[in-house]
Amino acid sequence: MTELPQWGLSLGAPTPGASFSDLLESLGLAPEWKVPASPTRELHAPEGTTVLASRYRDGVIIGGDRQATEGHLIAHRRIRKVYPSDRMSAVAVAGTAGLALEMVRLFSVELEHYEKIEGSMLSLEGKANFLARLVRAQLPLAFQGLAVVPLFAGYDRRADLGRVYTFDVVGGRYEEHDYGAAGSGAVQARAYLRTAWRPQMSEDQIIERVMGALVAAADVDVATGGPDLRRGILPNLVVIDRGGVREISDDRLTEVATTSMREGR
Repeated sequence: MTELPQWGLSLGAPTPGASFSDLLESLGLAPEWKVPASPTRELHAPEGTTVLASRYRDGVIIGGDRQATEGHLIAHRRIRKVYPSDRMSAVAVAGTAGLALEMVRLFSVELEHYEKIEGSMLSLEGKANFLARLVRAQLPLAFQGLAVVPLFAGYDRRADLGRVYTFDVVGGRYEEHDYGAAGSGAVQARAYLRTAWRPQMSEDQIIERVMGALVAAADVDVATGGPDLRRGILPNLVVIDRGGVREISDDRLTEVATTSMREGR
């Protein structure tokens, strides 16, 4: 029987045998991505732009715009950037869209595999640590300009609060005390939240603030797609509280987006 490698126990990562990626690697089935050191032509892969997450009184919210760009062109107007990773957490992705979606799928499978093998859910910090490992595995592609930068948010049942984690392209993982953002409009989104965010905000208040941050980012950053009420294109916003992951309805998003755009905030 092939032994699975020992890794990462001190960092809260899955125990040996509970990692789906390690299982694939031990069987020689791990996916491999190879990019020529000197590509013959410039590669323009669709890229997701702005995502952000924030804590609030009862949990955490995570969201993103719907636009993907390809060079100076709009590649997709309705791409989804926010995905539940399990029933108590969600991940949002910015960067190379195809690689980002593969990372999200693998991350979700990893968490499901761990829970089936161990009989319990991985801790929120353990999930963030494992996502950092997936980001680090993409480092050779990041050097080729195909970077993926996720945001991770979830509800920590042990601590009874929501948590937000940001990452960098080399796999660094950082817990944010209030809010975090990634992508081309991240600077503008953080600047908005820096003045609008308050401790102990309600769910309705944080939805309004996050929508306002996305509108503000789209107003300055051409790669970020703001709400398009004519086409019915709205950001994806997901809240996570004691009851688990819950997506905000389109009716509520339309109401908040209309107010944010009218007030220019």
